[in-house]
Amino acid sequence: MLPEVKALIEYFGFNPMPVENTLFVSTYRADRELADNEPIGTAMLGLYCEEPRSVSLFHKLPADEIWHFYLGDPLRLILLYPDGSSKDVIMGNAPLKGQHVQFVVPAGVWQAGHLLAGGKYALYGCTMAPGFIDTMFQGGTYEELVAVYPDRADDLTLLSCDTGLTQMPQGFAE
Repeated sequence: MLPEVKALIEYFGFNPMPVENTLFVSTYRADRELADNEPIGTAMLGLYCEEPRSVSLFHKLPADEIWHFYLGDPLRLILLYPDGSSKDVIMGNAPLKGQHVQFVVPAGVWQAGHLLAGGKYALYGCTMAPGFIDTMFQGGTYEELVAVYPDRADDLTLLSCDTGLTQMPQGFAE
């Protein structure tokens, strides 16, 4: 493990997220709740790196998720839209070269992400309003996604959820 990755893991207290194994830490959960007991907003920090392996596997959420790039090397978000189209978004600290420092993934869009090849790490954040709760997460398997997005078979092979592991454990996000 790279010394700077180890230092970031220790400093922020990153742990693997269930289902996708992304290194993350919850940084904010609103005390106020909506009528259905969902927090008004949540925020988290994430770290992509090769060792330990940290990526986001394909999943979708029923609310918009705002991504923020903070530090390190560029990362790639892969977005699969309901109409069958797809898009790559590069997040990094060079906006004048086309990298995004902030990007909104719309509700209902399949998303996955990883550090670009050759990078050491990427420190990023995600915020949601309404806030994230475990029942929002729906992981995508290769079989279900490749039928709609056959041109993304290579990405799906690397970043799909295991069959049977597509939901967050109950009580995870509380």
